[in-house]
Parts: sequence; C-alpha cells; structure tokens
Amino acid sequence: MNVKAYLQITMVINDSNRPAAAKVYNDYRQPFLDTIEGALTKNLLIRNEDVQVLHGFDSVEHANAYLNSDLFKNDVFVGLQPLWEKDPEVKIYAVA
Repeated sequence: MNVKAYLQITMVINDSNRPAAAKVYNDYRQPFLDTIEGALTKNLLIRNEDVQVLHGFDSVEHANAYLNSDLFKNDVFVGLQPLWEKDPEVKIYAVA
C-alpha cells in the first residue's frame, strides 16, 4: 500500500537526551507498525537543531487517529515528554 499521509512530529531535544529519545523510537517503532491501523512507515530524522519522527499512513484519518491512540498517549508521549526543551510541533500532510 502507498503512503497517502504523513504525520510529522518535530521535537527540540538536547544532545544529552537524544539517546533516550532514540530508545523510545526504537522501543515503539515495531508496535506502531504492527498495531496502528493504516501505519506504513516510521522514520527518525536527526538534525543539529531538532529531531523529527516521520510517520507514513494510508490516510489522513488514520494519521489523526494515531494521536489519540493508547500507544501514542500512554507510551510514546509519556516516554518523550520529559525530554522536550519545548512543546513539539505536530503536522499532518496529505500526499498529492
């Protein structure tokens, strides 16, 4: 199936906390792909100024639904929140 939507979460995380953030990504990547409806891809993108997680979905609706899922609210969010320097930027894009 082709990616029809992307969920982009951009986080400012200082260098000392990046290994912990990478652990959260690695711990929940496969459960995300295995259990979240419409989930197709998940990639960790690292820049000097921030860290992004780019999620690929089969629809915008499934991308939105993930943000309200138990996996996101109870596991991913809880694991990442203490590592943020400021609130993350969350965007959803439809693929044209």
